[in-house]
Formats: sequence, structure tokens, C-alpha cells
Amino acid sequence: MSGTQGHPAGEPAAERIATDLATVVGRLSRRLRSASPDSLLTPTQRTVLARLGMEGPATTAALARSEYVRPQSMRLTVGALEERGLVTRAPDPDDGRQSVVSITDAGRAVLDSVRAAKHGWLAQALATELDADERRALADAAVLLERLVRA
Repeated sequence: MSGTQGHPAGEPAAERIATDLATVVGRLSRRLRSASPDSLLTPTQRTVLARLGMEGPATTAALARSEYVRPQSMRLTVGALEERGLVTRAPDPDDGRQSVVSITDAGRAVLDSVRAAKHGWLAQALATELDADERRALADAAVLLERLVRA
């Protein structure tokens, strides 16, 4: 091994890759969020809508746990979404002290619009900024990233 810190020459250290990857993924995430400013949803509101859209109804407590926020904060988020007609609340049939939150048709429409704007921007950027070989490399990297996410 002739590279630095026990790595073969030319092989980047896992720590360096982790730093670079975290930085660029964060920047990409912010750029994707800015692709749909019309929706006026906060990142947490978008995430809650997406979770409800994919996983179905959930209690406010379960949403708070999944988003790593306090239940009081999630109640405010859900309240803002409910005020806009994007979610509804109903009594939890298993625990009358809680309510179950569900996405509405209006919420699905907003979520679809947000996703379409993000995907549209990204598809356009991929088509105009990268050549075929670069797009293939990025597609391969997406498979590797998916594997990391599941680890």
C-alpha cells in the first residue's frame, strides 16, 4: 500500500468520499426543493405529505417519531397542512386520545406537483448538462447509493 492512511495509491479514503458525498447530496436536495417554490410547503410539510402519501394514515406521534421531531412540533406541522386542506384528522379507532392523519386529494395534487417540478428540473439538467456516458455513470451511482441507503 503506497497511498496515504493505509489506502492504495489513487484510491480515495472512505472518509473523503463520505464528506464529498454528504456535501453534494445536501446541495442537490436544496436545489430540488427550490425547483418547486410555488407550493409554499416547508421541507417538513413536504416530507409529512410524502410519508402519508406513500405509507398511508398515521398518528401525529408516529409522524413525529419518523421525522425525529417533538410531538408538539408535528402537531403544528399537521395543523398547518390541515388548515390548507392537504390532510384531515380523524379519531384513532384504537386510542381515542389520538388522531389519525390522512392525506387528502388536494394534498396528493400538491405532492404530485412538487414531485413533477423536482423531476422536471432534474431530468432537464441531466439531459442538458451531462453526456450519455456521464448519465450512465450517474445511473450506476444511483444503484450504489440505493444500496447504501438500505445498509
